[in-house]
Amino acid sequence: MENQTQVTEFIFLGFASLLHGQAFLFLVFLVIYLVTLVGNSMIFTLIQLDSHLHSPMYFLLSHLSCLDICFSSVTVPKILVNFLREQETISYWECMAQMFFLMSCAGAECALLAVMAYDRYAAICNPLRYTDIMSRRVCIPLAMGSWLWGLLDSAIHTFMASSLSFCGANQLHHIFCDVPPLLKIACSDTYVNEMGLHAASIFVGLGPFLLIVISYLYILAAILKIRSNTGRHKAFSTCASHLIVVTIYFGMANLNYNRPSAGYSMGVDTLVSTLYCIVTPMLNPLIYSLRNQEVKGALRKALGSQRRECASPGRQ
Repeated sequence: MENQTQVTEFIFLGFASLLHGQAFLFLVFLVIYLVTLVGNSMIFTLIQLDSHLHSPMYFLLSHLSCLDICFSSVTVPKILVNFLREQETISYWECMAQMFFLMSCAGAECALLAVMAYDRYAAICNPLRYTDIMSRRVCIPLAMGSWLWGLLDSAIHTFMASSLSFCGANQLHHIFCDVPPLLKIACSDTYVNEMGLHAASIFVGLGPFLLIVISYLYILAAILKIRSNTGRHKAFSTCASHLIVVTIYFGMANLNYNRPSAGYSMGVDTLVSTLYCIVTPMLNPLIYSLRNQEVKGALRKALGSQRRECASPGRQ
């Protein structure tokens, strides 16, 4: 153990096979990142400014927007910088930090999506008690608890990963630092880390997902009891955006962390990681802004107010 070479940096090989097209990929990732920042910032700002959006559902959505900005900012800036370098590298401690914040966002988003499902359950199944069930003194601890849940899970994985030995092996078949690719190149025993990853898949991933499924079973039963088609459509429309986001997020998370024993090919691995950590945060604000009438109304109101402000100097 004393003679093992201490790893000071890791080399990403996710895009190493691409001899051409680096400039194009740089532009694609830059556009995705900018859309993610603008879209989520727009959702967050609209919720803060429009009094019609000051409800528990939109309070939780504002936290989801913040999470998506953090999620994307953990990985994409480093990927963009590496596109401009001859060799895509990251220092050992930068890798540990990136993994910590990445898994924090992943765990927090799982918990927050479960809280949002509970909010929809309370709104549809207990409409008369909704304001009491999801009062501010309940919403704030639930939102903060989601963030802390992700931080705790990530702290455990990062601590265990920092104790691994790499015997000089520093080539990661990935595009950012995460637990599975680090375990592949570690030369020390990874049994505890692998068990921790499986436990996290159950408690951090499967647990919130089951809560979401149970919430929607109750929601479905309540919707089927509504006699009018208009009432059913209105009730379901309030859940549609959240259901789409949940399906995409947990589907991609499952592909990313519950890999086959043989692993993915380099191309598939890069695609899955990109969809999970980079594309998904961009899709969430698009889904909520395109499908949610209240958000679209708030956006039209904000744009109309801006046009009137711009036109008023001209009249004078």
